[in-house]
Amino acid sequence: MPAPVPRQRTLPAAESGQAHAASPNGGSAEDISEAGATAPHTTGHAENDTRNEATSTAPTNLTLLLIEDDPAGLPIVPDLLDQTGKPIRVRTARNLTEAARLLTDDVHCILLDLALPAPGSRAGGNGGGNGGGGSGDDELSVLKHVLELAPRHAVLALTASGDAERGAEAVRVGAQDYLFRDELDGRLLSRAIRYAVERKRSDTAERRLAEGRLHAQENARLERGLLPTPLLDGSPLHFAARYRPGRSRALLGGDFYDVVRTPDGTVHAMIGDVCGHGPDEAALGVELRIAWRALTLAGLCGDELLGTLQQVLEHERADDEIFATLCAVDISPDGRQAGLCLAGHPSPLLARPGRPAQLLPYENNGPALGLLPGARWPRTEVELGTEWSLMLYTDGLIEGRVGDSGERLGQDGMVGMVHRQLTNGLRGEELLRAAVNEVRDLNGGELTDDVAVLLLDRVPPPPQP
Repeated sequence: MPAPVPRQRTLPAAESGQAHAASPNGGSAEDISEAGATAPHTTGHAENDTRNEATSTAPTNLTLLLIEDDPAGLPIVPDLLDQTGKPIRVRTARNLTEAARLLTDDVHCILLDLALPAPGSRAGGNGGGNGGGGSGDDELSVLKHVLELAPRHAVLALTASGDAERGAEAVRVGAQDYLFRDELDGRLLSRAIRYAVERKRSDTAERRLAEGRLHAQENARLERGLLPTPLLDGSPLHFAARYRPGRSRALLGGDFYDVVRTPDGTVHAMIGDVCGHGPDEAALGVELRIAWRALTLAGLCGDELLGTLQQVLEHERADDEIFATLCAVDISPDGRQAGLCLAGHPSPLLARPGRPAQLLPYENNGPALGLLPGARWPRTEVELGTEWSLMLYTDGLIEGRVGDSGERLGQDGMVGMVHRQLTNGLRGEELLRAAVNEVRDLNGGELTDDVAVLLLDRVPPPPQP
């Protein structure tokens, strides 16, 4: 009859690196138990309590669970010593049912006789001390059952002398090492137990590290996939963008942007900022960006589009206090005029050859999305000219500090900085990279807020000869 799988346990001593305190009932009957004896389960402490208990008590001896139907066949077991000379505590079980009851959290290692009958098979034959019972499949079935029963414990496989092939197969299946029954002595077994425990800890740490790396890679691919791909096919405008989330080790923040060209040739650009910096705000920013793109491609613009976006935000936000600022620009097919709608967002920067860089008009700035039900967002017409650069940005670019003064860079400081960089010949990606880096340097370190910047340039073609 298969052994019942015990309830979920806290970290075993084999994995945590430290055994729990000994049972208050004493050590003799449980440390070296007779076949069929039952050790009580450890109490169900919460994980933090268990860790605190482990760190507040001195480490106890190593504990070995011997699964062997003839414990008297290994007379060296009671003489085992750890690396400090302390005796290794031993529990014995004659079958897997007893092993399941004795497998408590303070067990470090399991020594399994591969000659035990397989779960559900008929006991008997030549099993026990001479390593004969059952076929090779049955012996490995016993090991597999133990590995399922104790996936976080170190396991040593015990096999007949000279049967190296079966021992190697046991290691391939999941045991940490194998030993020959007739070649055992106390020193060899003690060393093998310590080696198996350390190897299991190392394997567990390596597996967790690999799982963490895979999880981080999956998250990175997911976040990169959520960043926009501009739809500007057929447009003469040049596009560049920089994005820097404020959250540590994140690729996506609450800032969002997008650029699309509709069939009539109009180029629509948008940049926004959800209040907050966590993953929920980042997810809401992605939802708003996707909604903006869908509504824009469906023909909505200006006040009608922003009103619909506000409805999306109100339905999707986790808290009624969440709001988002947004700047939306639609540029005419000839590239000379633009319409501007601001929802509590900083006004874009416009730079033209031979003129100082300046901010577009912001007198008609409407409220941020999600603040006022039934709000309106006027659209302002703006003359751009024949050659220009238009920069949309979030407040992370202008709210950094300037040196030790404690003052913020602000929009005026940003305008002066970008004008100087344009004068020095910087354009496109190079300009945005230099701007973000200078803002960070002025702040004296990394910016804590999300930063998103996008740049649209119109450079007329050279005259035909």
